[in-house]
Amino acid sequence: MPKSKRNRAVTLSKTKKKPGLERKGKVVTEIKDAIERYSSAYVFTYNNMRNQKLKDLRDQLKSSSRIFLAGKKVMQIALGRSAADEAKSGLHKLSKFLQGNTGLLFSNLPRDDVERLFQEFEGLDFARTGSVATKTVELKEGPLEQFSHEMEPFIRKQGLPVRLNKGVVELVADHVVCEEGKPLSPQAAHTLRLLGVQMATFRLYLVCRWTSDDFEVYKEGLAQLRVGEADESS
Repeated sequence: MPKSKRNRAVTLSKTKKKPGLERKGKVVTEIKDAIERYSSAYVFTYNNMRNQKLKDLRDQLKSSSRIFLAGKKVMQIALGRSAADEAKSGLHKLSKFLQGNTGLLFSNLPRDDVERLFQEFEGLDFARTGSVATKTVELKEGPLEQFSHEMEPFIRKQGLPVRLNKGVVELVADHVVCEEGKPLSPQAAHTLRLLGVQMATFRLYLVCRWTSDDFEVYKEGLAQLRVGEADESS
């Protein structure tokens, strides 16, 4: 008679931990190491995140600082959520600001250098579907000589009234691609990319700063964080 699978012994040493738990545990450990290694910690928020531009910033700061973008609860656990479980005195104050689009920066740079870096940093890129247009873009009737004739079917699919006239893509009527203050449709986002028009600005804002003997909240960053939270809830 075959043995029941229910009675099979399981060797616990061979069971594998869930990758997600291992990854979260590694982040907690790395943040705790950063707390010991760096003299100051900041919470920052951001608009129009672009991974490549963030990577460039990480490379720029790698000799003096460390950036973390992880789950908010994971970062809060590493810092401590209260005075009773904080990694260092006062660190739990950062945790309550880890809401919405936020990350952590640990640094040995002087405060003025960090503030100047965040004020000056920005990266332009193409806006994505749903982003709010920063200006009105209108195309006038006539030839669109920047596009080859092979692109005419694709351009037409983006809602532009075009035709081929002797091998040249031609707009048969004025066309508004997007209007300032209104969300971009998928077609508008594609068209702006074709036109080379960049409307998204990746910006970083400091929300608060911690050192062993000081804690500070930045009004502009806090305002940006609240705007972001309002957008998420709407």
